[in-house]
Amino acid sequence: MSATIESLETILVDIPTIRPHKLSMTTMGVQTMVIVRMKDSDGLEGLGEATTIGGLAYGPESPESPESVKLTIDTYFKPQLIGQPAGNINTLRVMLGRSTRGNSLAKSAIETALLDLQGKRLNRPVSDLLGGAVHAHIPVLWTLASGDTAKDIDEALSLIAARRHCDFKLKIGSRPVMDDVRHVAAIKEAVGDQASVRVDVNQAWDEATAAKGMAELQAAGIDLVEQPTPMKDYAALVRLSSKFHLPILADEAVADAKDMYSLAAAGFAGAVAMKIAKAGGPARALEQAMVAQAAGIGLYGGTLLEGTIGTAAALHAWSTLETLHWGTEMFGPLLMKDDIVVKPLRFHDNGVDLPTGAGLGVEIDEDKLAHYRRKG
Repeated sequence: MSATIESLETILVDIPTIRPHKLSMTTMGVQTMVIVRMKDSDGLEGLGEATTIGGLAYGPESPESPESVKLTIDTYFKPQLIGQPAGNINTLRVMLGRSTRGNSLAKSAIETALLDLQGKRLNRPVSDLLGGAVHAHIPVLWTLASGDTAKDIDEALSLIAARRHCDFKLKIGSRPVMDDVRHVAAIKEAVGDQASVRVDVNQAWDEATAAKGMAELQAAGIDLVEQPTPMKDYAALVRLSSKFHLPILADEAVADAKDMYSLAAAGFAGAVAMKIAKAGGPARALEQAMVAQAAGIGLYGGTLLEGTIGTAAALHAWSTLETLHWGTEMFGPLLMKDDIVVKPLRFHDNGVDLPTGAGLGVEIDEDKLAHYRRKG
């Protein structure tokens, strides 16, 4: 008889960031993670993580906060999962999908824990459960988000010299468009051909502003513009993608495979930021990748600034893809002042190594978890 799910615990963890992380809609100084610990009747444990950016300032129309993710799992998912066969991952995913609409972050954390548990049972990495890794080292960019041009230039040049990152993203959209353009253009001029520079507008522009901004950014040598217009304005993304040779990266507009199909069918040409949390888990994110590849849309491994557990889960998924046209942004653990795992991920040579070992290849540091666990 296969092992059954015996216990399920959710823990809120608050870790300060190394510096304020500025987005168009908020500035972050602390990252909150929901850590899932799932144990089976044989005593094995699977880990999962649900994390969002800036509380309720970021996300879809029915946003999930860390607190609401914990409540959803504790109140609705846990009673359904306890006593179920731990290896029936697809059956459990379908069951939760039928009983609960949306809540993709909570579902992603549960799917990740189930995959980690199954990997440990079979003594195989999660990437093997998803078809097998094509890459053991995955490129990772860095976000320059201080908002100060001189600071961002210094940070970029030091990271290039250390071979830590050679691609950079800038969060813009909170200032007048030409102020943002001047800021970005100065950084691109400073790094030159040593680095790719992209921008993330986080939906802050209307279509007319986006057209002006993209024309200026294209002239400045910027390589990619992420989600310039509001998330569900597909028509604007399509028109802008046909107007400029500067590619657009769809992020908030695309959560899953169905969204990807709708945007591609409307005529969008560009790239998509895949996120396991948006899609509802690593397997669902890879479904989205298949649709994008069929439509000739480039792939990019996105993040909700997860810690090491969520980042490792995404890396296992991205490692199975033949081509990540625009790399990844799986730098979440580097943005935090500390970690709750025994062995941090290894970032070097402009990327990160895929964790090895059974499951996610990640182990909790119990002392660090106890220290950063939200009290009360």
